[in-house]
Amino acid sequence: MQILKIDQIKEGDAYTITNEPISSIDLMERASQNCSNWIIEKYSTDNDFFVFAGPGNNGGDGLAIARILHINNYKIKVLIVEFTKKYSEDFKINLKRLLELNIEVQFLNDENYEFQINNLAIVIDAIFGSGLTRPISGFTSSVISQINKTQTTIISIDIASGLQGDNINEDRNPVIIKPNHTLSIAFLKIAFFMAENESYVGNWHNIDIGIHQDYKNNVKSFAHYLLKESIKPIVKNRSKYSHKGSFGHALLIAGSYGKMGAAVLASKAALKTGLGLLTTHIPYSAVDKMQSTVPEAMLSIDANEKNYSKNNNLSLFNAICMGPGLGINTESQLALKILIQNTSLPMIIDADALNILSENKTWLAFLPANSILTPHPKEFERLAGSSNNSIERIQKQKDFSTKYNVIVVLKGANTSICLPDGNLYINSTGNPGMATAGSGDVLTGIITSLLAQGYTPVAATLIGVYIHGLAGDYAAIKLGFESMIASDIINNISEAFISIHNE
Repeated sequence: MQILKIDQIKEGDAYTITNEPISSIDLMERASQNCSNWIIEKYSTDNDFFVFAGPGNNGGDGLAIARILHINNYKIKVLIVEFTKKYSEDFKINLKRLLELNIEVQFLNDENYEFQINNLAIVIDAIFGSGLTRPISGFTSSVISQINKTQTTIISIDIASGLQGDNINEDRNPVIIKPNHTLSIAFLKIAFFMAENESYVGNWHNIDIGIHQDYKNNVKSFAHYLLKESIKPIVKNRSKYSHKGSFGHALLIAGSYGKMGAAVLASKAALKTGLGLLTTHIPYSAVDKMQSTVPEAMLSIDANEKNYSKNNNLSLFNAICMGPGLGINTESQLALKILIQNTSLPMIIDADALNILSENKTWLAFLPANSILTPHPKEFERLAGSSNNSIERIQKQKDFSTKYNVIVVLKGANTSICLPDGNLYINSTGNPGMATAGSGDVLTGIITSLLAQGYTPVAATLIGVYIHGLAGDYAAIKLGFESMIASDIINNISEAFISIHNE
């Protein structure tokens, strides 16, 4: 599913109008009909509907939706928020069509903007569309504030009025509609996936309006929304005659005194994801703990009692991962430097290994191409510098990935994955219950396993992030968000794979 910048979405409309061909007003009618179909499917004619429409094309959508709902026996009142008398041409056409019907219409302006809504009603917000680039002011801000104070269900058409599709509003208390649902027309907007905008999106739904397929095929998406249909074709089926040697041998360098839980979690997750052989490199004081908690793993035992300090023969392995619970002492830093200078295998680098790199940024140039870095926001900030907001952080992620020719997995709600070619993916799986200690170690183990099994770094990352979130979703169904721990994600990796294979 494509996520485009606002200018690209406008270009898609224009391309479709020219090449389908179809008139602008008929494309608006198609969009409005498909939005209305969604509303009709979800809500009965028992509800009262209040449609707030601005004088632009978003308002034109709102007027057309009001007309279609009226024809389908819904009780409609239209409130035109007249912050300008310069109506768009398509708005004018839909206003004329609306006034020919017996629909109640009220005009709101800076002289009179009082209105009444009963709390059991449905509000349709079509005041401002995705082209808005400035904060809302004047009487319109009062209208939006009053809508937000009601107890009604709010449905925003295309985007919540006041929300900017490509940018973050930096005001402390921005004037933006707080919808229950957003019906995103044609394409998704990157603003839907930013933490700052949580209150201004609700549940989004993508409304297909038949944008010309040639445009969709050729436009370079700002990002892609990662869905099961993207993952299923690249998950391999196992041969009846395969054996453990068929599924790779991974080296996991993890753990230090007091942080061995990270090594345990990453090891279990790697093995649970189908890895043939796992060797976990640990300090010698942790041997008994690892042998008893992960008996399926082989051990590479460091001469240092408490920390990682040296590398053994690396030629046996199909993938190398380091970082979970590693610590950042001087011996470990030197060993990491030697490791990245002496292997050509793409590596998975997480946690303390990322913290070491952030203190030694010149080493980034030595990373093997297509290595996979899995920072959480604070770790990424140490690597790439601070950001003022989530949009800026996403751009830094793209810049970092292309500069160092690495894959960057920025963990969190809507985990984002950036490839060295600049392609960005937003994950669709996962939930708040996964915000728990060790969840990232589980993701690291999953990706390591897939890379060792022969998946490309890109495929291993995309599948790994999706499976990690899906396993968390199955755990949440059984346990709820509050009671989840990282081990619950591991215990549901099997459910995630079964659901993909059985789809």
